[in-house]
Amino acid sequence: MPEIFATLRGVIDRRRKSGHRTGQFLILGSAALDLLRQSSETLAGRIAYKELTGLLITEIDKDKLDQLWLRGGFPDSFLANSDEDSFRWRENFISTYLERDVPQLGVRIPATSLRLLWTMLAHNQGGQINISQLAANLGITSPTAKKYVKLLEDLLLVRSLRPWAGNVGKRLVKAPKIYIRDSGLTHALLDIDTFDKLLGHPVIGTSWEGFVIENILSILPMASSAWFYRTNAGAEIDLIIENGPKNRIAIEIKRSLVPKVSKGFYLGCEDIKATRRFVVYPGNEKFPIGDNTTAISLLEIMDIIERKN
Repeated sequence: MPEIFATLRGVIDRRRKSGHRTGQFLILGSAALDLLRQSSETLAGRIAYKELTGLLITEIDKDKLDQLWLRGGFPDSFLANSDEDSFRWRENFISTYLERDVPQLGVRIPATSLRLLWTMLAHNQGGQINISQLAANLGITSPTAKKYVKLLEDLLLVRSLRPWAGNVGKRLVKAPKIYIRDSGLTHALLDIDTFDKLLGHPVIGTSWEGFVIENILSILPMASSAWFYRTNAGAEIDLIIENGPKNRIAIEIKRSLVPKVSKGFYLGCEDIKATRRFVVYPGNEKFPIGDNTTAISLLEIMDIIERKN
């Protein structure tokens, strides 16, 4: 219904002329990418977009963190009666989305190719992708592979985390890190259907990292920005939350209950002049670890970031 945007524009403009400045319409649901672009053109200055995420750790019982991590944030998946039912729901979601929903958006990409790409990204969760290698593995051109990745990003299925680009006089990596946004979909693509399987899978560390990052970025204040940091010399920070140069939080993400921080993290903190340093781990206790660094839970770091202090 593209014509609805022109109609809304007229109604909004008439209300503005009569002194009404607040919003009046709430439009819910998915839309084709072309429609979203058209809405931004037709309703420029009259529309705001609100991204609705899956369930977050702040919205569930604290003792169900592992369940949320394994199953992901889609309500039907998280609330399923069993891990088996949850896994089946996610498998059906992936198949239906690729075979029916994506074509309905006007995108002509073979479902098998897109699923293979998605699975490759799951195996490389949180990694910096080599588009040329990805294209070779898929048997397509590099521009086509880049287009496929961008499509998954536009559909909010994949997140691209950009490298911090401050002027520190270092040789910084330039490629973004790619994460599948929902941890449950990551696990379904990798055939991980139980928590025991997850604990024994090579992806456990980067899966936890992606889960933590997605929860944090879902509550990120509007004026804040998120990056990662890595140099060719080995300095590395998993996540930087920045709200001006005087509020730059460096975050290391560890799955271990006894987290240890590498020298590269401290070097990175010095490079970017981090104002606070944290290690997010799966425990609940808060304790100092290393040089001016504190180990805290995911819930606590989310609270700190929301309060901007």
